[in-house]
Amino acid sequence: MSMNLIEVDNITFRYEKDEAAVLKDFSMTVTEGSCVIIEGDNGSGKTTLFRILTGLSFAEKGEYCFDGTMITREYLKDNANSKRFHKRIGFLFQSPDVMLFNPRVYDEIAFGPRQMGISDQEVEARVADCLQMFSLEELADKAPYHLSGGQKKRVALAAVLSLNPDVLILDEPYAGLDKTTQEWLTQFLKELKAAGKTIIVATHSSELLSEIVDDTIQLGK
Repeated sequence: MSMNLIEVDNITFRYEKDEAAVLKDFSMTVTEGSCVIIEGDNGSGKTTLFRILTGLSFAEKGEYCFDGTMITREYLKDNANSKRFHKRIGFLFQSPDVMLFNPRVYDEIAFGPRQMGISDQEVEARVADCLQMFSLEELADKAPYHLSGGQKKRVALAAVLSLNPDVLILDEPYAGLDKTTQEWLTQFLKELKAAGKTIIVATHSSELLSEIVDDTIQLGK
């Protein structure tokens, strides 16, 4: 029986004190190894929810528990806790441009493992695996900002996967991709799920993932 990996209990979040809440008394659970789609109109709180799940923002009310551990600002202030948590949960932003800042594709993929203190030899092995997995070998020495939109998305995804996280969170991953790249991404996500990874996706193209979706959560209703 699958265990609950993510438990969100009655969280409320607003960006400014006097503003309306982006999320209000929101709860959800995600079981280990499942694929969950988050749906909702623009402004319904999908990206905000993802920021909370990845420890980039914190709810003003309610609790977020990851694999039995309460995730709070205080908990993540501890460097060891922060590293442990961020190794296990990867986040693909809607726009890869906000994620890519290194001079070469190789360094982009190596950045996360290097930050985690992984040995140089292991970093090299992981980068080589990711370059091959995402068909990026010929682009290893290119500057990311010179790449096409689909190539940037692949580099950003490779950078996230270089840490081999247990959970992959993707914010509108199909946006701006041509049909061939969309099909490639769908197949890749199917393989990740088959390997036991937990996948959470905000998308307006949920039909592409219909074969692997376990649950759909609607925001803003």
